[in-house]
Amino acid sequence: MDYISERVSSAQQKLKGKHRVSGWVLPKQRTSFAPEGTWTNADLDVTPPERQLWTSISVVGYWLSGILSVQTWMIGASILVIGLTWREAVWTVIVGSVVMAFAIAFNGAPGAYLRVPFPVWIRSSFGYHGAKFPIICRMVTALLWHAVQTYTGSTAMTVMLTAIWPSYSNIPNRLPENAGATSKDLLSHFLFWSIQLPFLLIHPHKLKWFFVFKAIIGITAAIGTTIAVCIMAGGSGDIWDQEPTVSGWTRSWLIVSTLTSQTSSWSTVGANISDFTRYVKKPRSIYYQTIVFPVLCFLFAFLGIVSASASTIPYGEYVWDPLVLASKWTSPGGRAAAFYCALAWMVAQIGVNVAANVISASNDLSSLFPKYLNIRRSAIICTIIGGWVMVPWKIVTGAASLLSFMESLAVFLAPIVGISIADYWVVKQRRVEVSELYNPHGRYAYRGGWNWRAIAAMLVGIGPVLPGLAANVNPSLDIGGAKYLGDLVWYYGFLSAAIVYTGLSMRWPARETLLTPDTLIIDGVEKTETTGTELSWKKDEES
Repeated sequence: MDYISERVSSAQQKLKGKHRVSGWVLPKQRTSFAPEGTWTNADLDVTPPERQLWTSISVVGYWLSGILSVQTWMIGASILVIGLTWREAVWTVIVGSVVMAFAIAFNGAPGAYLRVPFPVWIRSSFGYHGAKFPIICRMVTALLWHAVQTYTGSTAMTVMLTAIWPSYSNIPNRLPENAGATSKDLLSHFLFWSIQLPFLLIHPHKLKWFFVFKAIIGITAAIGTTIAVCIMAGGSGDIWDQEPTVSGWTRSWLIVSTLTSQTSSWSTVGANISDFTRYVKKPRSIYYQTIVFPVLCFLFAFLGIVSASASTIPYGEYVWDPLVLASKWTSPGGRAAAFYCALAWMVAQIGVNVAANVISASNDLSSLFPKYLNIRRSAIICTIIGGWVMVPWKIVTGAASLLSFMESLAVFLAPIVGISIADYWVVKQRRVEVSELYNPHGRYAYRGGWNWRAIAAMLVGIGPVLPGLAANVNPSLDIGGAKYLGDLVWYYGFLSAAIVYTGLSMRWPARETLLTPDTLIIDGVEKTETTGTELSWKKDEES
């Protein structure tokens, strides 16, 4: 009782003054480079050496945690539902993930070498204040992805509770038909969201054993599901003999569209990968992602493809959702398997939200309001918005809408990734003065804090594909030939923005932001002696 009294008393003390805005102001923290008068917090500071602990194995573990999710399983399986075959599904998964792997590796370099998170690094290309635009774009898409992942977790909760108590599925619905969900659905959503919330408030590096548990239970559930369905079907179904149900240009553009969906589905983490690569011990370890990422994507997606194909024999249709598969197992042994698989996918969805979506959105939100929000406060706000305000049960309703949703993620993020890579590798040629990224009036202020070159490149990358975004939101909308460009949204946005930004920066260079090859940067600050060319915030041990 004494412990409870102490906790209540502590909570009451913390709540004092919170009825005023001034009561929410965070204690001002000293940071490495932020000048006096500029409000920032330690979460956005340069990563100190004692937190640069990620090894190559850590990078593999991160992607194992991030890729192991229901959505990775479904993206390959859903391709069968829209009329294509396993051949196109495998091809799009491999090509799309390889392309994204290189984008992730090259866009993660600023975090690995400069030791700064995405909201700080992106100031180099967009300007100190202009960076708020890509930050908001990335935050909104991360919240959307968090919403989808959370509602998928609540579906797993429904399957798990139904496996224990079959009568759970008979809970009467008190909601109108246009609500998009039933009373049972929202109850499961509330339960899952409540279980997930404490995990979102713990920094990922303190959840090592949770991620180990996720890997074990997730891998065994995915493989077990595939084996079980194949046993029920007497094999892998007609997967090797499948023929597409569409032909001609329709088939060709479906392949292009699904390739874009596979690539676009990783746009959020592709944009914010510096939030995680800042923790690596040796910067060169980020390049292992070019191998690890596509291999893991293919393995998990292929399990979904085989399971969906085999499901046509016992169930008479492609069952592309592993949770729908598990919900069909109603015998006593089947219910035990359904419980295990549902629990595994619940843990997987929590892990993805912890490791990717909420950390990303929280970094963004705290960078926009550093005086009032740190990572912990931002996480609470983000999960309330993503879990409830965005009504996630209305975002994805089927295989086609899942692929359209994944395409839509790229509209704003692909140009950002293209500009970021072009800025670091081509325009700045990896020479960046980190201290100036924290100075609103410094080297990367451009004009009034905005770099017009980046804004122009964004407009070129976004403008022509906006009709495709509108069509994804409203499928009945006729946008004519613009739909074909919409099917190439990631590739068009990435390439056009990178080329335009590079061209404008070469034609009208912002000379104040460019460091000469003989400039020496030590500990993030330009030195007057020009005796070397190691130009990261600190000399990195790359051996």
